[in-house]
Amino acid sequence: MRLHRLTVTAFGPFGGTQSVDFDELSAAGLFLLHGPTGAGKTSVLDAVCYALYGSVPGARQGGGQGATLRSDHAAPGTRTEVTLELTVAGRRLEVTRQPPWERPKKRGTGTTLDKAQTWLREYDTTASAWKDLSRSHQEIGEEITQLLGMSREQFCQVVLLPQGDFARFLRADAEARGKLLGRLFDTRRFADVEKRLAERRRATEAQVRDGDAALLADAHRMQQAAGDAMPLPDLAPGEPGLAEAVLGAAAVARSTAREQLAVAECTLAAAESAQAAAGRALDDVRELARLQRRFTDAREKAARLEQGAEAYREAQALMERARKAEAVAPALDLRETAEAEHRRAAAAEARARALLPETFADAGAAGLAAAARRAAEELGGLDSARRAERRLAELLDERAGLDRQERADTDVLQEAEAWLDGWEETRTALQARIDAAQRAAALAEQLAVRREPARQRLKAARLRDQLAEDTNRAVEQVRTAQEEALRAKRHWLDLKEQRLTGIAAELAANLTDGEPCAVCGATEHPAPARKVAGHVDREAEEQALAAYQHADEQRAENERNLGVVREALAAATAEAGDTPTGQLTREADELEEQYEQARRGAAELHTAQERLRQAGHEHERRVAARQEAAVRSAARVGHRERLESERAALEEELNRARGALDSVAARAAELERRAALLTDAADAARAAEDTAQRLKDADARLADAAFRAGFDTPRDAAAALLDDTAHRELQRRLDAWQHEEAAVRAVLAEADTAAAAQQEPADLTSAQLAADAAARRLREAASAHDAAVRRCAELDRLSARATASVRRLAPLREEYDRVARMAGLTAGTSADNERRMRLESYVLAARLEQVAAAATVRLRRMSSGRYTLVHSDDRTGRGRSGLGLHVVDAWTGRERDTATLSGGETFFASLALALGLADVVTDEAGGVRLDTLFIDEGFGSLDDQTLDEVLDVLDSLRERDRSVGIVSHVPDLRRRIHAQLEVVKGRSGSVLRQRGVG
Repeated sequence: MRLHRLTVTAFGPFGGTQSVDFDELSAAGLFLLHGPTGAGKTSVLDAVCYALYGSVPGARQGGGQGATLRSDHAAPGTRTEVTLELTVAGRRLEVTRQPPWERPKKRGTGTTLDKAQTWLREYDTTASAWKDLSRSHQEIGEEITQLLGMSREQFCQVVLLPQGDFARFLRADAEARGKLLGRLFDTRRFADVEKRLAERRRATEAQVRDGDAALLADAHRMQQAAGDAMPLPDLAPGEPGLAEAVLGAAAVARSTAREQLAVAECTLAAAESAQAAAGRALDDVRELARLQRRFTDAREKAARLEQGAEAYREAQALMERARKAEAVAPALDLRETAEAEHRRAAAAEARARALLPETFADAGAAGLAAAARRAAEELGGLDSARRAERRLAELLDERAGLDRQERADTDVLQEAEAWLDGWEETRTALQARIDAAQRAAALAEQLAVRREPARQRLKAARLRDQLAEDTNRAVEQVRTAQEEALRAKRHWLDLKEQRLTGIAAELAANLTDGEPCAVCGATEHPAPARKVAGHVDREAEEQALAAYQHADEQRAENERNLGVVREALAAATAEAGDTPTGQLTREADELEEQYEQARRGAAELHTAQERLRQAGHEHERRVAARQEAAVRSAARVGHRERLESERAALEEELNRARGALDSVAARAAELERRAALLTDAADAARAAEDTAQRLKDADARLADAAFRAGFDTPRDAAAALLDDTAHRELQRRLDAWQHEEAAVRAVLAEADTAAAAQQEPADLTSAQLAADAAARRLREAASAHDAAVRRCAELDRLSARATASVRRLAPLREEYDRVARMAGLTAGTSADNERRMRLESYVLAARLEQVAAAATVRLRRMSSGRYTLVHSDDRTGRGRSGLGLHVVDAWTGRERDTATLSGGETFFASLALALGLADVVTDEAGGVRLDTLFIDEGFGSLDDQTLDEVLDVLDSLRERDRSVGIVSHVPDLRRRIHAQLEVVKGRSGSVLRQRGVG
């Protein structure tokens, strides 16, 4: 890391903007930052730290950054800002930070809070320009920290070495040294190895514990399967010997289960034999009981059949009469059909005769048919009269149509006459509208020419009024500017006069003994003039002159603006005149209203012309309609006379054909109805006569059939006949009786059944109880056997799974043992790690040995060869070893702790250590190069010889292109170090001056 340039504004004691060119200072290799106490030497280092990290070192870090960092000397409108240009990791960057601040409001009184701002830019060598990288506080902070490889505290400890904390690293404990060295030398990979090994140890340990837990769960299941007879090992998951103990207990449980299975198999065989014997005995008793019940049931059924023999014989006789009556059934059906047809025909005849007049009551079928023929003949003679009647109706419709046409033409004539009477008035009114619209169009054209000039004049008048107000304001501004310029000029002249009055004192201030005076040339200056109170120097006069010049420029600018406004006012007045804007507005509005009225009137021209054209067409149509109606009226007179003559002839013919009825149609309808009724009656009479004959024939055939079947009368045959349902039921009863009688005779004839009936009654209850007891004992034995089989199978399965688990866990347990040993070794907790040193500490210890060796090179020069820094890996108390530092005193030959060094010895020892750190970090391939270091105070504790040696060591850093800035107010250092950055304290704030460079 190399610093190039630092610029601060309103920061700390610096009220204005100050810059530091570190490139010029670093060219000397060693430079001095000095100034009075409180001038702001440390504030320069604070600015560097704030630019990089957004905060300042140590105790100077406050809660309100904006308030603590802002200079009390800064102007209210000047914002605090720090810009640092540096090169880190081969990249040239520029960091700008602005803390939050309470700035004055732009309007009104009071202040408003502006948030903190941060910019990060990088110089692009290819484009030779800066490019923006980020404006995010977080992103910039992470980028800077990653590039530097140090936090703010570490940066202040290694690079800035702030006052009061100079020996902190030298006296730090191993833990603090480890954190800093780990960041500087990028040993995170070794810490990651420790972390990964620890994580892997925890993972494998968890896997082993999970495997042991699963193994114990299988052991519990085996204990449950073995009936709690299996003892469990008193071991927790992860403890050694658990697998062997579980497998041994499983073997014992399996052996016990197999013995129990053998006993259960013997018991089951005996129970099965006993149950088979009891079952056979029960079957024999059941068979005897069945045969005895069968014989008893047969004897009871035979007795019931004997009692119902008479009913059986009666049923047989009834079935025999029904079979005989079946021969008479066709004649009976024929007689019933004939009787039904005769009844229907007689009823139809009665209904047909009821519709005829009384004169036909006794007429036979032939007489009714003859009367029907006569009515049909009379009906045929009415066809001509029907045609005449239809023609008469048509004549009446034609006459009604002529009447409608007459009325329509009358309406057309009346409407046409009424419209034509008002035609002239309508035409005159429409023509008047056309004339008025034409006049309005001409007026609109005239007003349109006047509209735009009126608008422009109104616009100019409004601009004139606005410019008049602007002119008044501009006059006031010119007057104010003239007064300001006059006051500034007077003030400048007063100061100039005062300076001239005290110019002798100002010249005397530059006199030097032995050098000639710039006025008189004398080399002796016995009584030089002294500055009096209130003396005005050249800077105050120049400031007053600059203020006057600025005020005079403002006055001239305001006068130019006034001239421009007046020219615009004159132009607007020339166009608008002196007429008030209100009057011009009214005139423009009136003109606009007149134009709109004329334009609306002109818009009626086309409508009026179209209306007149349509009215002309309507006039022509009305005249033609009137003429056509008159022609149609004349033609209708002759047509009406022809219709009247034909109507009279037709009415005379119809009166003859209608007779007493109202119309020929009514007469025809009466004849049609009479002929139809007579025809229906004749047909019904013939049907009744035919059905009566068929009924007589059916009675004769029925009587003959009944006699042949053996019945005295047809009625007896009908009574003996059964319907299908009754016949089937009777036959079913006869068949059932016969089947039951045969079955009973067969059972009584069985030898086994008869023999069983001769024995004692069967004791089914005792046999059933004995069989149930045997079956129960068999179920118990089978259940015990099944349980034993399942127990053996479950124990075998669980034992196989436990064996597989143990076999599967073996390599995992070996890996856990190996990883645990490695993790304990790298973490410093293993017994094999005698010094309890972590892996990262071990690596850092090697780096610390390099740092101690590099620091010793400078420490020996600073201490005149007395002291040597060495690395110590001894443990302190109960802590771990690896990062200790001791100093070897060549005068005593003893090694002791660095805390025993005196104040001055501690200063140059820690300085040598810090420089050694920088060298080793630079040489480290993955480290950060520290090209710029700052040392804040501590030189006052050194004697002259030691100080020379320390400065020689610091000056030798130029050989490695490195620069060191010493922050001190020790006067002797100003003589020894030529490149200096001086902080000058003043009332308006401190300023920075670079000396001995360039």
